Order: sequence, then C-alpha cells, then structure tokens
Amino acid sequence: MLTEPQRLFLEWSRVGHLATADALGAPHLIPVCYALLSVSLYITVDQKPKRRDRPLKRLRNIRENPRAAFVVDRWDEDWTRLGWVMLRGTAEILDSGPEHDRAQARLAERYPQYRAMQLAGLPVIALRIARATGWGDLTSG
Repeated sequence: MLTEPQRLFLEWSRVGHLATADALGAPHLIPVCYALLSVSLYITVDQKPKRRDRPLKRLRNIRENPRAAFVVDRWDEDWTRLGWVMLRGTAEILDSGPEHDRAQARLAERYPQYRAMQLAGLPVIALRIARATGWGDLTSG
C-alpha cells in the first residue's frame, strides 16, 4: 500500500496533521506526532495540558465518525523540493493491550520528549491505512 519512498518520507518527517470529522462532517485538523508500524499509523494523547472536563475533539470525532485522514508535507522555497504523503483510513482508539503498548513504545523511541511522560494509561489513535497517496519530491533531508 505504501511505496518505499512514501514510507521513508513518513519516517523522516517529524510532524503530521490529523483530520477527523464529527457525525455531521464538520472537519477538525490538528498537528500531531506519530509513528508508523506495519500498515497502521499511531498517535498518542500525551500529557500536555488540555481540557480535562471532556474528551478531546479528535477522540469524540473518531467515536462518531471513524473515517480519518493524515498528511505530512514539506514546504521549500525551491518548489522542486515540495512533497506530501496523505493517508486515509479508519481510526480506532486503543486504551490498552499489546498493540497499544507497542505503539506507545515506538512513539517514545521516535520522540525523546515522550520518554519523560507517563503514556501507558493514555489512549492511542490507530489509523488503519486503507489508501496512501503522495506527490512531489519524497526524498528525505
């Protein structure tokens, strides 16, 4: 599903944007850290300050409408260097279990900032990649 250049571009990039929508289709787009394992992309809910009186909008949206998209892009003044990869699929919220734990471990490996956080009990969004598209220069660096 993912080409090797798309996979390498995702591994090289550090931030992506997760798009979800509620039951009525109202979009919600946020920047996120992520990790790719096999045919799923993982995003954790971390310990940065957030409202605690109700679940995050992205989690509420996934419960109402699990279809989601994710994009990583590169901007450069040299337009021959522009590139992006978009993933589409169904999102699922993992609260625990072996897959949840593997995802949290991979995220902490990829982002040193997560190593100081207590992520074990926090939810992980698993985007089950159904379609991958890309455009432009997908070389790293």
